[in-house]
Amino acid sequence: MKRLAYIDWMRGLACLLMFQTHCYDSWLRSDLRDTQLFKLSQLGGTLPSPLFIFLAGVSFALVTEKLREKGIDRSAIAKQTIRRGAEIFGLGILFRIQEYALGYKWVPWTDLLRVDILNTLGVSMMLMGVLCWSTAAPTVSLARTRSIVSSFVVATLIALLTPPLWTTWRPKFLPWPLQTYINGVHTFDEPQRWLFPIFPWCAFAFAGLAVGFLVSSDFARQRESVLFTSLGFAGVAAILLSMFFDALPIHLYSVYDYWHSNPDFFLARCGVLLIILSLIYAWCKWGFAQKGFSPVIQLGQTSLLVYWVHIEFVYGRFSILPKHSCSITKATAGLCVIFFAMLCLSMLRTRFKKEKVRALRPGTPPTPEPAT
Repeated sequence: MKRLAYIDWMRGLACLLMFQTHCYDSWLRSDLRDTQLFKLSQLGGTLPSPLFIFLAGVSFALVTEKLREKGIDRSAIAKQTIRRGAEIFGLGILFRIQEYALGYKWVPWTDLLRVDILNTLGVSMMLMGVLCWSTAAPTVSLARTRSIVSSFVVATLIALLTPPLWTTWRPKFLPWPLQTYINGVHTFDEPQRWLFPIFPWCAFAFAGLAVGFLVSSDFARQRESVLFTSLGFAGVAAILLSMFFDALPIHLYSVYDYWHSNPDFFLARCGVLLIILSLIYAWCKWGFAQKGFSPVIQLGQTSLLVYWVHIEFVYGRFSILPKHSCSITKATAGLCVIFFAMLCLSMLRTRFKKEKVRALRPGTPPTPEPAT
């Protein structure tokens, strides 16, 4: 369980970054949006979404690998994992219905069909389930190798196809509720950078899937520290390679948008994710991440719940502070309230889950909560 604590710590970090970005964005006065604090807050806000989707791929690989080692048939594995993806997709739709109902009269009905991060997570998991089914093999090690290679290939293809699908190859023949899942066009005339279409966001999931299978390999189990150190150096190399490609005088695409749709930017972001993964692994293994109670790990264990709940108390009808009307001090105080409230909610959820398990198994002593 300690070996996998870094996954929850990384999810918890994504929650913290998400809280501060949303709180300052929702509550700060307009005249404070040029401050260094707000700019740094928004820069940190570029990390939670790729972190969540990347970690979904890592966790998906660990679950699939465990099921394969138990000898479970590939069809049964696919059924279980694809069904979980469908559940997440359904929760994404339910979340949009909730937001529309709570914002009725001032929220347009088209928001019901907006492609958000939960929708993309669900689609990614279903696609990963299909890939893992197709890469099944007579031996677990061979299936793992096939899955790693296939995941890298799919992530690369999604990244390479994103620029034309956002510009010259836009599938305009599709109705916008379907096209938006391809490029995030929604009801507008061009893709929206604040949405989460399959291209490029699913690529983060497949990158995480490849890393997850690497972490499950025999080499990783024997030389885990070496693997994570190597992943950190690979992240640095990816960033440098991205900068090199961006500096080239010749570009592959007629419309070049490095900071949003270009594969070079995706490569750099994957590099950042690998560096963060490597550092958090080191912190969990040799640092103080697991000394006593860890609020970051606690939040990571219930990341979906705290994501769902905090949105309404920051952006929604029940916002705890007036929107776009607060000073930095007041918004920071609100951020602290949100953090402690979500931490308490997370702890209650964990306690309820433990009590439920104990009720189903009378006489069973309490056991530590798994790290995944």
